[in-house]
Amino acid sequence: MQLTDISPAIALTSLDGRYHAQTSPLVEYLSEPALNRERITVEVEWMIMLANGFEGNGNQPIVPGVRPLSQAECDYLRAIPRDFGEEGIARHAAYEAKTHHDVKAVEYYIDDELEKAAGVLGEGTQLPGLKTLVHFACTSEDINNLAISRCVKAAVERIWLPRARELSDYLAGKADEFRDLPMLALTHGQPATPTTLGKELAVFVHRLNRQLGHVGEQEYLGKINGATGTFGAHTVACPDTDWLAVSRVFVTERMGLTWNPLTTQIESHDWQAELYGAIGHANRILHNLAVDVWMYISRGVFAQVPVKGATGSSTMPHKVNPIRFENAEANLELSCSLLDTLAHTLVESRWQRDLTDSTTQRNIGAALGYSLLALDNLLGGLKSIHPNFEAIARELDDNWEVLGEPIQTAMRAQEFAGRPGMDKPYEKVKELMRGHSIGKADIEAFIDSLDFDEATASRLKALTPATYTGLAARLVDYDRR
Repeated sequence: MQLTDISPAIALTSLDGRYHAQTSPLVEYLSEPALNRERITVEVEWMIMLANGFEGNGNQPIVPGVRPLSQAECDYLRAIPRDFGEEGIARHAAYEAKTHHDVKAVEYYIDDELEKAAGVLGEGTQLPGLKTLVHFACTSEDINNLAISRCVKAAVERIWLPRARELSDYLAGKADEFRDLPMLALTHGQPATPTTLGKELAVFVHRLNRQLGHVGEQEYLGKINGATGTFGAHTVACPDTDWLAVSRVFVTERMGLTWNPLTTQIESHDWQAELYGAIGHANRILHNLAVDVWMYISRGVFAQVPVKGATGSSTMPHKVNPIRFENAEANLELSCSLLDTLAHTLVESRWQRDLTDSTTQRNIGAALGYSLLALDNLLGGLKSIHPNFEAIARELDDNWEVLGEPIQTAMRAQEFAGRPGMDKPYEKVKELMRGHSIGKADIEAFIDSLDFDEATASRLKALTPATYTGLAARLVDYDRR
């Protein structure tokens, strides 16, 4: 039995197979049919504008001799992409198989629909006679760049960004909940100045929200200016038309994008490099989160909630593996590798046009798909863990040497205040603490051996590893600024 003979076809990649449920929302915007539907949208909106003009030209036809479209005719045209479904996808594919050109297949598909207009609108409609208005003065990239920009914008704003914000909001809630929970910090993997769990989570929220802000403010550019960006065919065919104004209004008001007036045949894709850079940066912050949480679980700071019926190991029944964080880590790496490639390659094109961007951009869905899958796993993983309060407290109580920092710093301040015996504070504390196991009694004895003023001595003796957290709890509030 050949797997290739099975129908419906088996998915080649995990995004469309094993993980389809998590990534399928992106199909609405970043699949091949979604792109073709958006191409149809661009084509019919261009037809409508050419026939009906815009406010700036008194809503007069842009192409002389074309009669303005009625509202019913405009509605009919806009229904073409809206109703683009299974039958339409197959019909477009048949045209593409014949023409070997995806945008030309779109043009022929619209021609088909224009032919049918009389059966819906009556014999008086002019739509069957407007086939020459389809793709008027356009190069394929006029259609492609606008369609891709609108597809990516919708996918990011409606799917990826809300999911990323959901994770950030959940993390912010946990940061607030555990703002006062002290925990041992490790720098270079060694016991260090204690912090709070909430503050450490808030660091990730703050970092992530900066990048999500960049993504949320991203410009999505578009152009419609002909074969090499000169409006050459436009000005020859209709020399009295202000094509710069037509292009600007169409891109900004009809397409909802930022107008790019200076391009070659292609829109230069710089906005895509900016966007993928920001999403890639967010991915790397999330990767850091996944790795840190994995290590916190290994260390015992977090405990996992076992899922009834789930198997952690095929041979070790006791295990609950942090697989969601491992899954997220791997998929973030895949997403970043694709996003990096997109960002690096799309900004280059040989002279006025080469076709490398065409196949490259067909991987945008995969790049965002791996990231979306990681977000799903990270959020699910975070919801399946909780602090191990006993382990956190035990770790703090086992590391009284972390109080060496506040003691030697207080000694420095006392030396400036003129107290005797406070010289070489770092060296004295180092002699007491490095390489030794010490406890509360050792700390108090060391404090008593020095001539601290009464208030400072009292303040130092009151310190424990669990109370030495500085302003960590207050800093949690800054994740919202």
